Amino acid sequence: MYYGNIKSYDIADGPGVRVSLFVSGCRHHCKGCFNAETWNFEYGQPYTKETEDEIIRMLEPAYIQGLTVLGGEPFEPENQPQVTELLRRVKETYPEKDIWCYSGYLYDVDMQKGGSVYTDVTEEMLSYIDVLVDGEFVEELKDITLLFRGSRNQRLIRLEKGKDVGRYGE
Repeated sequence: MYYGNIKSYDIADGPGVRVSLFVSGCRHHCKGCFNAETWNFEYGQPYTKETEDEIIRMLEPAYIQGLTVLGGEPFEPENQPQVTELLRRVKETYPEKDIWCYSGYLYDVDMQKGGSVYTDVTEEMLSYIDVLVDGEFVEELKDITLLFRGSRNQRLIRLEKGKDVGRYGE
């Protein structure tokens, strides 16, 4: 897996101050994407054990609320194994910190057994995510007044052990 960027102080991609990992590789190619360079699966730098160690270190301060993983596309099958390992380690090291993940794929369609991006680690990956923002960015539905999303079709889903337990903020 490659990644395009790591932000050590992000306030745009979830509540509070967060660490954000922008993975590379995305097949959606949404019109108007703010991060189109990450569509390429080899954009940026290789994700290594040292990269993961650095993310864990960045999460240490008490004022960091959590981790956000976006991209690119974290749920591309090629990215899921390494993202899952990172999320597992974050939850083991900092159980009090929350994890947000952005995906153009739909939770109730693509990420379920038989779905287009379902793999042998999808359920585990979902089990570590507290809030999933799902759905492709649709430029015609762009709305800058929305909380933590870019277009009206996207959903903020609160997950508990990989199960949908409601919409964030409701």
